[in-house]
Amino acid sequence: MKIKYYYDTETCKYERVRTKTSDIVLNGLGLFFLTLVLASGIYLMFSTYFESPKELFLKNEVKELEYYYANLKKQVDELENTIQGLEHRDDNIYRVVLGSEPIDKSIRNAGVGGTERYSDILNKPIQHKDLILELSKRVDLLRRKVYIESKSQDEVVELAENKEKQFAATPAIQPVANKQLIALASGFGMRIHPVYKVKKMHTGIDFAAPIGTPIYATADGVVEEVDIRFSGYGKMITINHGFGYQTRYAHMHDFAVRKGQKVKRGDLIGYVGNTGLSTAPHLHYEVVLNGVLINPVHYFYNDLSPSEYEKIIELASIENQSLGM
Repeated sequence: MKIKYYYDTETCKYERVRTKTSDIVLNGLGLFFLTLVLASGIYLMFSTYFESPKELFLKNEVKELEYYYANLKKQVDELENTIQGLEHRDDNIYRVVLGSEPIDKSIRNAGVGGTERYSDILNKPIQHKDLILELSKRVDLLRRKVYIESKSQDEVVELAENKEKQFAATPAIQPVANKQLIALASGFGMRIHPVYKVKKMHTGIDFAAPIGTPIYATADGVVEEVDIRFSGYGKMITINHGFGYQTRYAHMHDFAVRKGQKVKRGDLIGYVGNTGLSTAPHLHYEVVLNGVLINPVHYFYNDLSPSEYEKIIELASIENQSLGM
């Protein structure tokens, strides 16, 4: 420690400076407080205008999280639009074409659970909790929509397969070759009975053709009945096509199939005859749907052009005499 002196004018001598303890304490305290003030000022300045490494790291982390959140939200938006497109095509195209009712919107938009489902988010001190909760709900709803649409697509595939089978099982051609449209002799409806000569319900269509003319199955099915009667329908075949359809072929000369045999549309099943209550060689052809006899002329569309179909409709509407019962 340095020793200090001062010049005393009264004694004309240099006297040693005597420092009091209180002065030392006061000076120390003053220096301490000065240092403290300076340090506080510097800290405030740096904390106000400069960021610490930890703060910089946290800010960068927040920005990164905000970026990923925005990106995820965008992807969820795109997925929602994609699902909406699938739902629209499913309800308004596929199901309409296949003759099925669209899925009810209340089923598609049903919720996925109460608030307890998101308790792990709600009970944690998470910043932006509302954003995370909203995104979680949207993702859960999307997951449910995807599940429902997946099941719906399975159903649509099944409907399409059944539709193909149903089309194959629907009568769609004439049972005998009739390119010139001259074989149709009598149509469905009230016609003159060939024996009683009064109007009676004619439950099918008569095709006039020589004995031995081939008869073809008009749709896929199984031969349900091969019968021989000495009156009425005479020799007759009934084919069960499924989906409520049956076809009946009467007054035949001979059979080409047996009971229980599977047939395809266009397969040979027998030959035109003049058996049973018949006044001339012909085929009496009937179509039954769900137990009700219907006009077969509406089921000739597959092998006729539009103009030919109009012509055969016209011929079938003529109220003439039938060739058999």
